[in-house]
Amino acid sequence: MGIRPETLREYRKARRESQFHFWSRFGVTQSRGSRFELGAEIPPPVAILLTLYFDGVVTDGDLQHAGQQYGEWPGKQGFLISDPGALL
Repeated sequence: MGIRPETLREYRKARRESQFHFWSRFGVTQSRGSRFELGAEIPPPVAILLTLYFDGVVTDGDLQHAGQQYGEWPGKQGFLISDPGALL
């Protein structure tokens, strides 16, 4: 996926969100999100989710629902899948 680091940073800043708040909705830690914003390669599942989010296909509500339905929201770590089989 071709999401530019500058696009991620500019989008997050335009929303006036911290790295922690922005990235946790995608199950990404603040430190990892920071690296993505500096140009680190984004894993395909995260890149797909970001693309769907930017295109308006997936909303904050959808992400929150998925986290509640299939995982946990333990704060700093974003959401963790407690039962990966539940996603299949």
